[in-house]
Amino acid sequence: MRIRIVCHYLGLLIAILGFFMLLPLVWSILNREPASAAFATSAAICAAFGLLLYWLIPVGEGKLSRREAILVVAGGWILASLFGSLPYALAGTFPSYADACFESVSGFTTTGATVLTSIETQFESILLWRSVTQWLGGMGIITLFVALFPMLGIGAAHLVEAEMPGTEAGRLTPRIRDTARAVWLLYMGFSALELIMLLIAGLSPFHALTVTFSTMPTGGFTGTNLSIAAFDSVFVEGIVIFFMMMAGVNFGLFYFLLWKRQARQLLRNPELKVYFGLLIVVSLLIALNLLTTADLGLSAGEAFRQSTFQVVSIMTTTGFTTADFNIWPTFARAALLMLMIVGASAGSTGGALKVIRLVVLVKYTYNQVIRAFNPRAVVPIRLGKAILSDRVVSRIIGMTVLYFLTILSAFLVMSAVGLDHETALSSVIASVGNVGPGLALVGPTANYQFIPPLGKIVLMGCMLIGRLELFTMLVLFTPSFWRWR
Repeated sequence: MRIRIVCHYLGLLIAILGFFMLLPLVWSILNREPASAAFATSAAICAAFGLLLYWLIPVGEGKLSRREAILVVAGGWILASLFGSLPYALAGTFPSYADACFESVSGFTTTGATVLTSIETQFESILLWRSVTQWLGGMGIITLFVALFPMLGIGAAHLVEAEMPGTEAGRLTPRIRDTARAVWLLYMGFSALELIMLLIAGLSPFHALTVTFSTMPTGGFTGTNLSIAAFDSVFVEGIVIFFMMMAGVNFGLFYFLLWKRQARQLLRNPELKVYFGLLIVVSLLIALNLLTTADLGLSAGEAFRQSTFQVVSIMTTTGFTTADFNIWPTFARAALLMLMIVGASAGSTGGALKVIRLVVLVKYTYNQVIRAFNPRAVVPIRLGKAILSDRVVSRIIGMTVLYFLTILSAFLVMSAVGLDHETALSSVIASVGNVGPGLALVGPTANYQFIPPLGKIVLMGCMLIGRLELFTMLVLFTPSFWRWR
């Protein structure tokens, strides 16, 4: 493995990050905020360090191997989180650099868990930067890197495969770079459309930007203490619900619909049917549960409004809130916790386990039941008309086992640092699934500030592992990965 070529590309990635700091820098200058010095310094550090690393270390011969690509992806996300925390640290947003790193990791991984105790007292440029980090992390900073630069060659396929969420990295076009461009164009198009609609709905440019930059990546950061509830607008909630649902759909389906004019791809997609089916069924069940809970005193319309928004927000792993679901009845909270585990569709910006894996696991379990009384039966696992290979099925099973082992291990650590079981479990599930708000002490009206330093480190690791689908990060801890050959 060639560390030089890895450092070469990481340097360029850091420099790109510095470029995106110019947006909050300009915003801070226009608003005459003291944070402008922090952004100018941070952008200069990123540009200087990144370009120095890029120019001083020549790329050499050959393209990225699979191991080198994995290291670029994992290293890129870690370095982006570290350098992305510079504006917070230099502006004095947090009392410690550890908290600044937590906010940065939460942003780039689109988790949306915050350690800010008061959001509305912060500089607008700082809050804008939080949302920008989520927007960059939503479709993937490495995928953007691949879309922008043509020199990666065959190594680009390894990069996208290591970063993009799903059962396996699929190609929408013959060249992986064109695929990366296509999904980013779709992503930017949806973002622009939501921004325009939110401005029409009456939001200020600042709030329209922060909400948009957090909706499409299914991130959840806003510039208000009460999240979307602060706007108290059915129109705004409707817009956000629509774009959260769209962000939770496989972007490849949008490509076939808008570019290829193949609407059948959507109508026949089994994952899409289960995805919308779960959204509808769970929304109705929770609405009924809220309506029959006398203590809440909600009307039928308000119960359905609150239920629908929270279900869509949690299942797509966005994390926006319009109600304190921490005070909801046990069934409703348990249903939301299950949705935190299931998550959105593969190939979307949503996190967690993914609907497609749930579908495959159910089909696999059914096959095992059939084989219990008919061992010779050969029942292939189908998704639509496609038959899944044993390699894909085994990868999904392995991923699922590893997913729950990660949750279990982190839950034990979080319990050991003194958190109650509900807080410990939900904080881990919300972090691995990149959801943000959990239950109990990390509920929708609370924050993660009180968690001890060790707990924050564990949750940061959970966020990164969950965003990169476990294998990309955990492979770094295997000795064989680091054998030089």
